[in-house]
Amino acid sequence: MPGTEFGETVRRWRDRVAPQSAGLPSGDRRRAPGLRREELAGLAGISVDYLTRLEQGRARNPSDQVVDALARGLRLTAAERAHLYAIAGLAPPGRGLVPGFVPPGVHRLLDRLAGTPVAVSDAMWTLLIANPAYVALMGEREGRARNGAWRTFVTTGSRVRHDPDVVAATEAATVGDLRRTAARYPDDPRLRQLVADLRTASPRFANLWDSGVVGEHTSSVKTIDHPVVGPITLDCDVVTVAGSDLRIMIYTAEPASEAAERLALLGVVGTQDLGPEVGSPTPGARVSDA
Repeated sequence: MPGTEFGETVRRWRDRVAPQSAGLPSGDRRRAPGLRREELAGLAGISVDYLTRLEQGRARNPSDQVVDALARGLRLTAAERAHLYAIAGLAPPGRGLVPGFVPPGVHRLLDRLAGTPVAVSDAMWTLLIANPAYVALMGEREGRARNGAWRTFVTTGSRVRHDPDVVAATEAATVGDLRRTAARYPDDPRLRQLVADLRTASPRFANLWDSGVVGEHTSSVKTIDHPVVGPITLDCDVVTVAGSDLRIMIYTAEPASEAAERLALLGVVGTQDLGPEVGSPTPGARVSDA
């Protein structure tokens, strides 16, 4: 079945992405060197069926979110991303919107740090990409749980433990970050909706937002209760990418420490489901990993 220009372009660009460059095993039985449909669908967070229909031209109106996610999964340059938006009949995100473009250099950074958990979020703290080590450490992020502010104030069941003082500092930093982001990108409807939804879902967020609290994310120490390897205490550093407001979270362990050994074991275990969770947070304890 012939596809549209959009679908054919996605398929051609999918064929040129080496699996290992996207943090995926290359395998020995591939008929083509590029990504399989199910691999790109997983990277973009869409269903394989929908990607198939897009490539075959049976789905013809992808949303901004889908085009942006495909651009990240395909590791497009800024010019290629703009072209993908154009052939989808959409305008690329404007200057008044929170940037979501991940430059090739940041992709390469994640590749080089394959054994170190690294995640990249936008200025709203919405997860854009993460390497396999981060997914193995923190688990999959889906839906609203991809947003760090939502996880901090609404979502329960995080693997990260914090004492009350750290929770309070994280909440203030998260609200302060969103306030500064709102000032820089006042025209972004997604950001306005996020703040409105947080105010409705979390009285704590609403109180902090209305109080004008300020704060910022700094280096911290976090203990992650992993369901297979047990608790891992890691340093968490946040680096901001100049010019794009991307936030890169990097988790590292003290060399030759027990945490380093468990992190290495996690690299072997990966995301395998090897049994029930262990070391879960104490019932009723506040947790956050924004």
